[in-house]
Amino acid sequence: MEGELAQMGQFIGAGLTAFGMGGAAIGVGNVAGNYLAGALRNPSAAGQTATLFIGIAFAEALGIFSFLVALLLMFAV
Repeated sequence: MEGELAQMGQFIGAGLTAFGMGGAAIGVGNVAGNYLAGALRNPSAAGQTATLFIGIAFAEALGIFSFLVALLLMFAV
């Protein structure tokens, strides 16, 4: 019974980390949307895509870390 309760806690924790992955998706959408909105307002500044990719990478890193925590919770002994 005690092992099943611990396993249930692992799966609940892994499920809760899905909020981190969802937050990363929202962050990437905000970064890309704000870049496009700024590019449409000022087309001469639209050529600076390095900042866009750096912002997307930082936002996506949170989702990767969240996925790593989910895997650790599910498969750690």
